[in-house]
Amino acid sequence: MQGAKPFNIDRWLIFEAFKSVKSNKGSAGIDGVTIEQYEANLKQNLYKLWNRMSSGSYLPKSVRLVEIPKSNGGKRPLGIPTVEDRIAQMAAVKMISPILEPNFHDDSYAYRPNRSAHHALAKARTRCWEYDWVLDMDISKFFDTIDHELLMKAVKCHIQERWVLLYIERWLKVSYETLDGKVTEREMGVPQGSVIGPVLANLFLHYCFDKWMTIHHPEIPFERYADDTICHCRTKYEAETLNAELRKRFAQCKLKLNEEKTKIVYCKDNRRRGYHDQISFDFLGYTFRPRKTMNKAQHKAFTRFLPAISNKSKKKIKDEIRSWNLRSKAHTPLDLIAKYTNPVIKGWMNYYGKFEPMEMKLVMMGLNVTLAQWAKAKYKHFRRKPWIVAYKWLGDIARRSPMFYHWQLGVYPKNV
Repeated sequence: MQGAKPFNIDRWLIFEAFKSVKSNKGSAGIDGVTIEQYEANLKQNLYKLWNRMSSGSYLPKSVRLVEIPKSNGGKRPLGIPTVEDRIAQMAAVKMISPILEPNFHDDSYAYRPNRSAHHALAKARTRCWEYDWVLDMDISKFFDTIDHELLMKAVKCHIQERWVLLYIERWLKVSYETLDGKVTEREMGVPQGSVIGPVLANLFLHYCFDKWMTIHHPEIPFERYADDTICHCRTKYEAETLNAELRKRFAQCKLKLNEEKTKIVYCKDNRRRGYHDQISFDFLGYTFRPRKTMNKAQHKAFTRFLPAISNKSKKKIKDEIRSWNLRSKAHTPLDLIAKYTNPVIKGWMNYYGKFEPMEMKLVMMGLNVTLAQWAKAKYKHFRRKPWIVAYKWLGDIARRSPMFYHWQLGVYPKNV
């Protein structure tokens, strides 16, 4: 009987957790079991998981370690739990999220319902017009250095469910393991890639930063998306003072601000003049800086501090397009290329085209050039002609049949 178990866990909670994990997709963990393989015997697998979680005998497996290259040449550790462990973590997330959500700060945007990076960017844009200075913060190796004792102290402020507390502690301590069998024990940090990691990280920074700011600097607004944070100040002195105070505050929480990446930025536009070293910053894949724009009512150009896709994001997109190696796929029909690349293109356009969309459209014009090179490789009558001939041919196809997502938005090859 369910009531005889040490922990009273609803079976439907485990089933709903599975549905969420399945919709999120994701690769296999260290045991090599995929979502499809797990689902093949779903009823029995979920029952076994529920039974072990309810009895207290559930022990998570090692987290599969994958190292993702960073733009600075380093590597970011990504921990991938097994499908079963992701389901267990999702059950805990569904249990604790409604409890934690009402406590979070209005200026915290990550991993929360009805909030997104675009909301954070829009608020940051407005505040950059209202405040002269920005403190752009970077926490060194945040996910990898979260203190477990302090984190559990924060969790226990809100959560009393015994099984949730027990398994969070187990998930925090589980080791990293590579596919070749190398095991790394963990004494701090939350694995990036885990289901429950974002919620725990959000809670940690809620107490480390959000609540501290509310108490000590309620006059300074900020936008925080996970550990990406900017604070808006009225004077350079205020920004410098806040920077010094936050270094001490983060040290108390056993975190450290990155000296090189944390900077104070002047939000220069037509109303703000003078020379300053820093007049731009990156936030959530966008670069905020002075940009020429047009006053449509007065038909006059002026400078305003605005966000647009960052150079780093542009490079990632161009590298991804290059990795498709379309010129070597001359045997593949154009509509099939569109079918496989459209989900990625749509994601790019929808995210990076939200603010100053012309910058993103220029990036996609580069994709059109790559598609013209594909056409030259595929059709003999284009090979000895300038690439512009194939480019114009693609433009005719795009107008008749806009099969690529960016073509549907009018970003197709045009006469040049």
